[in-house]
Amino acid sequence: MYLALRHWVKPGGRVLMAPVNDDVIFFVVLAAGLRPVMAPVHHEDGSIDMAAIPDSTWEGLSAVLTVNIYGNPDPVMELRSRCHLMGIPLIEDCAHAIGTSVGGRLVGTFGEASTYSLGKHLGARTGGILSIADPSQRRALEAARDELLSPGSFLSELAYGIRPYLETAVRGLRLTSLAWAVVRMLGMEERGPEIRMPLRAARLVEALNHTPSLLPFNDWVKVDMHDYRMRPGPLRLRRTERMLAELDTLLRAYREGTAKLLASRWAISRPGPVQPLFQVPLLVEDREGTRDLLHRNRINTGYLYDPPLDVYAAAFTEHSRTPEAAEWFGRHAMPADPLKADRILKVLDRAGVAPAPPFSPRQVTRHPLSTGRKVRRPSSRTLTTEAFSSFPTFPEAPAAPGPVTVAVPADNTPGTPSTRGTSAPAGPPGYHEQSTMQLRAADLLPGDHTVQIRTPAAPGHFPDEPRA
Repeated sequence: MYLALRHWVKPGGRVLMAPVNDDVIFFVVLAAGLRPVMAPVHHEDGSIDMAAIPDSTWEGLSAVLTVNIYGNPDPVMELRSRCHLMGIPLIEDCAHAIGTSVGGRLVGTFGEASTYSLGKHLGARTGGILSIADPSQRRALEAARDELLSPGSFLSELAYGIRPYLETAVRGLRLTSLAWAVVRMLGMEERGPEIRMPLRAARLVEALNHTPSLLPFNDWVKVDMHDYRMRPGPLRLRRTERMLAELDTLLRAYREGTAKLLASRWAISRPGPVQPLFQVPLLVEDREGTRDLLHRNRINTGYLYDPPLDVYAAAFTEHSRTPEAAEWFGRHAMPADPLKADRILKVLDRAGVAPAPPFSPRQVTRHPLSTGRKVRRPSSRTLTTEAFSSFPTFPEAPAAPGPVTVAVPADNTPGTPSTRGTSAPAGPPGYHEQSTMQLRAADLLPGDHTVQIRTPAAPGHFPDEPRA
């Protein structure tokens, strides 16, 4: 995804994306020096709602990034047409959507580029695939990829080889709960008790000074896969090839399980053929209670996207104008594995799990982070940051509670407030323009605190980081 964004979108561009999305992808967008613009979504499945996107959001967009959450396709044909009219790239995230089709055409064949995960349907844990529409772009992308990859490791290959057998042994001996307890005890559970990983806003502000660059964001991007930059060895590649050879059989099993789950009272079925969804979002009244119920029955759940990104990282996004559907979906969607459909339905039926209440924007209880906490706002203190010239100015979040203004100089004179949208004149290499963003004190420190941070601009590109 990082390679695609760097290749097709200039730093400073605005990228339309769904707020119901993986936080790792969000940090990859930031690392590419881009501004995430949150799109409204449908409450039934979290897909982008084209009809609800205002004209003002389309103005000045540099790209559109689909997500196809859980395998439910975004309105890719309409997005393709709009991107073509605007002359901007469409990039498709097909991590959940291998085998999903729209109008008889596979998702991933509409945009300039599409990315696929080998760790979702396949479970291969070997990264992913970048597919491109124009073969002439391949050589440049391969060169950029090779600059970012680190050498393979014998120990890593060995661990990869024995991991499936260890996981089988843990499941066979019913030691899953004990294994997770050990992981938590050793401090290896990076997401902690929350669904999202910790934002660490102050550190994120510092990382933004060095965009576009992947290395400053490594602590966020590596979550769930620490060796994501490691060049795959022969063992990984051979196992992945064997798994890909069985993909059609696997997708048939996913379709069968998806059909069973969609026929239940907890799901909303979309028109058209049944897709091989990676997860089926069951809409339940008590999502956390249902999650605990499944865990007690040794059915693991994952890939929850709550709160939406413009709540989780409010200061670092352009907010959706209609956030209620995303918050409702994030709170009630319980992803169910189609390969475990029979077991899941049996547990839910036996426990009498209640479906989610009907969606009504007026009745949506906003996520606690949406309202923030009351924070004393002094008039003289500001949180200051100098930004690399390619990083954009973030607009003020609409109705953001208790914001702390981030004021920065418009030139190189410390203490001179900038005007939003003002560009400094061009200068020699390393010259840095200033930018302004909104941060909430609640994102930075607990309690009634204000902070002042000044970080130097990046002197140049990081080692091993391609300039192009």
